[in-house]
Amino acid sequence: MSGRDGRFHRLQAVTDAALAYGGPGGAGELLERIRALLDVDTCAILLLDEERHELVAHAAAGLEEEVEQRVRIPVGKGFAGRIAAELRPVVLPDLEQADVINPLLRRKGIVSLAGVPLVIDGRPLGVLHVGALTKRSFTHEDVDLLQLAADRVAIAISRALAYDLERAARQRLEDVLAVVDVSLAHLELDALLVELLERIRGILDVDTCAVMLVDEKRRELVVRAWAGIAGAIEKGAQIPLGHGFAGRIAAEGRPIGLAEIDPADVLAPMLREHGVKTLLGVPLAVREHVTGVLHVGTVSPRFFTRDETQLLQLVAERVSVAIEKARIHDEMVALDELKLSFVAIASHELRAPATAVYGILTTLRERGDTLGADVRRQLETTAWEQADRMRRLIEQLLDLSRLDADSVTIDPQPVVLRQALEEVATAAVQEPVEVAVDPALAVVVDPLVLDRVVSNLVANASRYGRAPIR
Repeated sequence: MSGRDGRFHRLQAVTDAALAYGGPGGAGELLERIRALLDVDTCAILLLDEERHELVAHAAAGLEEEVEQRVRIPVGKGFAGRIAAELRPVVLPDLEQADVINPLLRRKGIVSLAGVPLVIDGRPLGVLHVGALTKRSFTHEDVDLLQLAADRVAIAISRALAYDLERAARQRLEDVLAVVDVSLAHLELDALLVELLERIRGILDVDTCAVMLVDEKRRELVVRAWAGIAGAIEKGAQIPLGHGFAGRIAAEGRPIGLAEIDPADVLAPMLREHGVKTLLGVPLAVREHVTGVLHVGTVSPRFFTRDETQLLQLVAERVSVAIEKARIHDEMVALDELKLSFVAIASHELRAPATAVYGILTTLRERGDTLGADVRRQLETTAWEQADRMRRLIEQLLDLSRLDADSVTIDPQPVVLRQALEEVATAAVQEPVEVAVDPALAVVVDPLVLDRVVSNLVANASRYGRAPIR
C-alpha cells in the first residue's frame, strides 16, 4: 500500500472515530488515530470558552496533564491562542525559538508543533494541535491532512456539544421544576426558604446559599435565611442598599459575580472568615420591584458561567413568587386575626351601651311613675348618649364591611373646619374641647366621615389618654 493510500485509510479511520465520538471521556481512540495519521507523539484538543475568551484543554494524548490541570490559554496569546485568534494553521519547527506560554509543552520535551483551528459553520470552536519529541518540519501536506482531521473533529465535537446543551437544558428545566414544586408545597415562609435554599445548593453545587430581604423603611438588606457552611452568614445581618456585594445587586437590580472576594466588595465578615472565595448573586424581584437578593458562594475558586447565572435568575424568579405568596398568606392570616380581635372588641364596646340602655328603659318602664323629674331627665339623657354611642359603633362596623367590599361612598362638601371639629369633639366627650384651628379655614370633606374619624380619636384620647390631651 502506497504512502498516499495509507494516509487515506488512516484519515478514514479518523472519520470513523469522529462519528463515534461522544465527549472527552471517549476521545482516546480519536486522538490515537490522529497521532497515527501524522506519526506524531502528542495530540490535543482545546475548546474555546467564549465567556472568558480562553482556550481550555478538552482532551489529549501524550499531553494528559493539560486536561488534568485544566490548562487555559488566552485567545491571541502563545501558539494555540494565535491559531484561535487568526483561524489559520501555525507550525513551530523549534519550540526553543517560539512564543509558547504553556510550560507543559516544553516540560514534556516537545520540540516541534503544528496546529489548526477547529471551525464549524464559520464559527471558531477551538484548536487541534500535534507535537513531536524530535525536530520535525511539518509539510504543507501534513498541515492539510491535519486540517482535514480537524474538520471531522469539529463536526464530532459540535454534535456532542449540541447533545450536552440539550441535556443541560433538560436538566435546567428539571431543576427549575424542583424549585417550583417546593414553592407550591409550602406556605409558611421560613420553612419554605430553608427547603428552597437546600435545593438551590444541590442544583448549583455550591457551599453556601442565602436569601436577604429588603427592609424598605431602613433601606437595608436583612439576612432572612441561609443554608450551607454553618455560621457563614449570620441571620439578621444587615447590609445597606447600594453598599457591598449584596447591596449593589439590590440597588442596581442586576446579577453580580465575584470570581475572587475583595474585602471592599463584601461587607459580611463571616463569609471571608469561613473561606468563601467566589460569589454569585441575583436580585429577587416582583413586578420589577426588587424585594431582596439571592446569592450563592463556594470555598474553592470558581467561574460562574452565563448558563449558571441564567439558571440562578430563573430560580430567583420562582423564589420571588414563592416569597410574595407566603407574605400574602401571612398578611391574610394577620388580617383574619385582626378582624377577629376587632369583632371581639366591638362586641365588648357594644355590650356596655346596650346594657346601659336596656337597664334605663327597664327602670323607666317599671318605676317610671315613681321617679322624680330630675332623675327621669338624667336617665333619658344617659339613655340617649349610650344609644348614640351604639349608633356610632354600628356605623363604624358598617364602614368596615363597606371597605371590605370596596363600596364606601364619599360625599365631599364645603365645611368650616374649626366649627365642625368643635361640634364633633364636644359631642364625643360631652364636654367643651379646645380646638386650635384658624376660624376662617374651610375644607371640602365628607362631614359624616370627619365626624366618625375625629369622634373616635377624641373619645379614645379622653378614655385612655392622660391630661393634658393635645
